Amino acid sequence: MAEPVFTNDAVVLGILMATLAFVFISSKSQHPFWKKFYTYVPTLLLCYFIPSIFNSLGIISGEESKLYFVASRYLLPTSLVLLTISIDLPEIKKLGPKALIMFFTGTVGIIMGGPLAILLVSAFAPDVIGGAGPEAIWRGLSTVAGSWIGGGANQAAMKEIFGVGDTVFSAMIAVDVIVANVWMAFLLYGAGIHERLDSWLQADTSAIMELKEKIEAYRAQIIRIPDLTDAIKVMAVGFGITAIAHLGADTIAPAIQQHAPGLARFSLTSGFFWLIVLATSLALALSFTKARELEGIGASRYGSVFLYVLVATIGMKMNILAIFENPGLFIVGLIWMAFHALLLIAVAKGIKAPFFFMAVGSQANVGGAASAPIVASAFHPSLAPVGVLLAVLGYAIGTYGAWICGILMQVSVPGVTQ
Repeated sequence: MAEPVFTNDAVVLGILMATLAFVFISSKSQHPFWKKFYTYVPTLLLCYFIPSIFNSLGIISGEESKLYFVASRYLLPTSLVLLTISIDLPEIKKLGPKALIMFFTGTVGIIMGGPLAILLVSAFAPDVIGGAGPEAIWRGLSTVAGSWIGGGANQAAMKEIFGVGDTVFSAMIAVDVIVANVWMAFLLYGAGIHERLDSWLQADTSAIMELKEKIEAYRAQIIRIPDLTDAIKVMAVGFGITAIAHLGADTIAPAIQQHAPGLARFSLTSGFFWLIVLATSLALALSFTKARELEGIGASRYGSVFLYVLVATIGMKMNILAIFENPGLFIVGLIWMAFHALLLIAVAKGIKAPFFFMAVGSQANVGGAASAPIVASAFHPSLAPVGVLLAVLGYAIGTYGAWICGILMQVSVPGVTQ
């Protein structure tokens, strides 16, 4: 790969922040072109897509940059704290069982979609899904299943369980990232037109609307103009809880790895898993205290800033041109994701579930804790914790679901017996 034009992360961060500024300023413009443009293109989608273009053109490099690591380990947990601290947990419970139904539908879509994609592609391009031994394509695809149901820890578990070779694993990472991010782009676009989609689904969105209205009313009641002390107070709580979560994760994950390594199949040896769980849990606990009033001085606004920086760094990791390096594997991935999407749409239509539940249920599987709250907050910042809670569930079942998917893909390949 050619050297990117800008390799200094300070410069890259400046480019990403300038991109975010351009998107938000133009989205508020009264110019007829921009007003019409943003009628069809969601703001959040552009914040994600423009950095991916920069990466694809070699202007910046998501692979070489350390910004995603910083954003996912420091800004993401802080964002979740600041978005969660004002949440009304009893109200979230009133959203009902449809969120869980759509989440598990997404899981089933991934488990069944992989074998189906292999069967379809083997009918017209059997060489694409061939390979033998550790480099067998079905083995590599099992790691994609681990990522799309759980996350990175589950993906690593599949690599070990099925003995995936390094060469095929590298190719699968590209399939994982590109296809998952293309799907995320569709979900973000859908979030921008969710009223029309909910109308088509004949969905009852009253519980979601009630939650959003209650959050807005509470915010209006406590809002005031923050001074410097207020801003520092918000930062101290956000980064302070993140620090405690890091401290806990650095202690708990190695202890479990040492004393109960078998729990790795639940992702309980993953430091990132514990970081997200602890940060969210501590923030939920604080939401029952006077700390909720931090929302009045802009807690969720700061949290949203951090979340949008994360969005830009995720977009920066997507290389659109990588699709052309091994198009056959991407066809498998796209068929797989299409089945996942169609199953979600069919079930959502059948139970009249809002598009919010479909989008967040899907992303909690495919994207995990790093991107599920992004999709959820595209509907409303107060809904970000719903994405986190479902993503944590995905970590717990990811290894089991991916193992089943891997076995089904193995028997789906013509002539494969082991």
